[in-house]
Amino acid sequence: MSASPAGYGRARYDFAGSVALVTGGASGIGAEVAAQLRHSGARVAVWDMAEPAGDDAWQVDVTDGAIVQRAAHEAAARFGRIDFVVNSAGFAGPTMALDAYDPAVWRRIVDVNLVGTFNVCRAVVPHMRAANEGAGAGRIVNIASLAGKEGTPDASAYSAAKAGVLALTKSLGKELATTSILVNAIAPAAVRTPILAQMSPAHVQTMIGKSPMRRLGESSEVAEMVAWLCSGSCSFNTGAVFDLSGGRATY
Repeated sequence: MSASPAGYGRARYDFAGSVALVTGGASGIGAEVAAQLRHSGARVAVWDMAEPAGDDAWQVDVTDGAIVQRAAHEAAARFGRIDFVVNSAGFAGPTMALDAYDPAVWRRIVDVNLVGTFNVCRAVVPHMRAANEGAGAGRIVNIASLAGKEGTPDASAYSAAKAGVLALTKSLGKELATTSILVNAIAPAAVRTPILAQMSPAHVQTMIGKSPMRRLGESSEVAEMVAWLCSGSCSFNTGAVFDLSGGRATY
């Protein structure tokens, strides 16, 4: 795991016996989340478009519902249960005005970020119900974005997709509120990950300039919030959105 910013003590979690599934887990935020959960004792299944690295990794295109369903069955069979799901697979796409977007690229961004989250939740919720009935331990954490709340200029597809993820989180959280499964989302501002390479330097600098802390977030900071949301310390939050914006969020 990458180091967290200095100046405070890190919380410790015991996830021994739990099984986590992390999409987009081969790099960036997803890889940091997977490392954090493993460090806390969970067994972690990684889904990513990249070639699998290890027995607990699957090559999964989250936009393909049939592939996602099959991978969910395989993961549940291998581990015997699924307790935590972190939807971190994402695609920012280019930064440009809405009327300059290639419609196919615009749709791909929505498919990866929003339809992919739907596909994963649809596939794993039945397995999570079976594993966590009455246990109070099921957790779904969707990695959204501050763009979904504010609407970032020249990022219409990404903003729309992440807004959809926030609404999906609220809806599914209400649907599962009387079960043992909690569903929450994190809305980070710009985080230092490879996905920033898909954006223009000027666009990234604009996002940094809007931050009261005048810096990018770190993947380790997202992973710490994910760990809390997966823990027993989070017990009365569902359908909620947690900002991680360095003070940038206004509501």
